[in-house]
Amino acid sequence: MVNEKPIAQLVGLCKVFYSKNNEVKALEDINLTINEGEIFGIIGLSGAGKSTLVRCINFLERPTTGAVIFDGADLGALGEKELLKARQSMGMIFQQFNLLMQRTALQNICFPLEIAGIRGKQAKERAKELLEVVGLSDKANAYPAQLSGGQKQRVAIARALATNPKILLCDEATSALDPTTTRSILKLLKDINQNLGITVIVITHEMSVIEEICNRVAIIDKSHIAEIGDVEEVFVRPQSNIAKQLVFSGETHIETFEGEFKCRIIFDGRTSFEPVIANMILECKTPVNILFADTKDIDGKAFGQMVIQLPNDDLGRNRILNYLSSNRIPFEEVKSNVE
Repeated sequence: MVNEKPIAQLVGLCKVFYSKNNEVKALEDINLTINEGEIFGIIGLSGAGKSTLVRCINFLERPTTGAVIFDGADLGALGEKELLKARQSMGMIFQQFNLLMQRTALQNICFPLEIAGIRGKQAKERAKELLEVVGLSDKANAYPAQLSGGQKQRVAIARALATNPKILLCDEATSALDPTTTRSILKLLKDINQNLGITVIVITHEMSVIEEICNRVAIIDKSHIAEIGDVEEVFVRPQSNIAKQLVFSGETHIETFEGEFKCRIIFDGRTSFEPVIANMILECKTPVNILFADTKDIDGKAFGQMVIQLPNDDLGRNRILNYLSSNRIPFEEVKSNVE
């Protein structure tokens, strides 16, 4: 459950990488507050500074200037032993899973426990509990090479949970997965957040991931935070140019629609609440252009007609016509221009 108590704060954080003849500002004047129990998204294009930011949160990269306050402690002021202990309260999962290939799933989960001084039966029992949490009780003795991408990421999540962290850092955790597996992993992260009360920080370049599970989002652009807000507010009313670019990508924008084929769809009493055209476009993955519509709702039933312009390519056009036929939606192809 989200509350207003901060679990992590970044204050004036900057990170500069130096080389012999050059310096690169990866992060500049980053100010963020992440509250206990929320799922917080950080999104940006490639090279914006996302991964550097997440590595600064757990001090895998030490900031050049500024502070990281985690659970009330300034990480920059901690000694080595104290910092290692603080890191045990931060689980991390990666795009490429980073499992130890010579260890089984159970042994991979035991690894951070061994580092923390927990070994033997106690470590194995904890690892078995976590395999159950991530839905892989039957894969305890499987090696990473025997697991699918989604299963590897589930093992990685279980490993990240081994030391009872207060926060889970996810660096492009679903980028290497197919859409169906991505949804299952995001659902798992949401369940972990809700059931275990662990704060989750999601680093991604995909707006769909932010939309799926995050409460709030920060948009990073060219090493700066461009915009912060509730996900719904940013999606509906993006303020910065980069937010508008991410929300309204323009990838599917069509300036003009060319197609000499037309189709008349007849509404003869289907429920008014069925989004016929929207479902057709989503299912067929083919755009259409509405040329004419005359429909009305009578007691929750749709009556009338709509004329749509179909694409010129045979595959897209036939996909739409087959969709209409298979879903028993009355239609007829129109040859002439619509008056």
